[in-house]
Amino acid sequence: MRKILCIAVVLLLISQVSWSDDRNAAKELLVTNIESALSILQKKDLVQQEKNKQVTAIVEPLFDFNLMAKLALGRKYWPELSEKNRKKFVDLFVKRLKATYVEKLSLYTNEKVIYGAPVQNGIKILVPTKVVSKDKNYSMLYKLYKSSNGYRIYDVEIEGVSLISTYRSQFNDILNKGTIDDLLAKLEKPENK
Repeated sequence: MRKILCIAVVLLLISQVSWSDDRNAAKELLVTNIESALSILQKKDLVQQEKNKQVTAIVEPLFDFNLMAKLALGRKYWPELSEKNRKKFVDLFVKRLKATYVEKLSLYTNEKVIYGAPVQNGIKILVPTKVVSKDKNYSMLYKLYKSSNGYRIYDVEIEGVSLISTYRSQFNDILNKGTIDDLLAKLEKPENK
């Protein structure tokens, strides 16, 4: 009985170390990439278009856009899509996300990012951050999971509001009143129209 108890304690300790390593690795990946992106945004000798291109190249590999698209459409509608419509939806959704992200890059004015302690929630790792600007602080929560390609972001909360949940709510409104073709047509239009 003592051996079993000792083995259980050792396994628990090993899993705690492993979870700590996972949390720290996920946070380090996020910190490294965000700080690299911020250093590019601070360069005075680059035009905004070049900054956008370089920052996108840094942060794009962090996101699991396919999973984000699937989560945004939700369990109710995703299975109903044909393979062709799934591909089209993912392409349009990713294009929309990237356009919104690039648009926000031009708003950068030397904000700083403070990183909190990462939290393990099952296979998910949550990394709280705070964006500190001159006028206000904004809380953000990056949600990551460990894929075969390393840690990937599948959602971001800004001031407690999930990006994925927000899109899911918008998409549900459209799909409750219309069809997938209506949603795809809406996604094909520029966001501000």
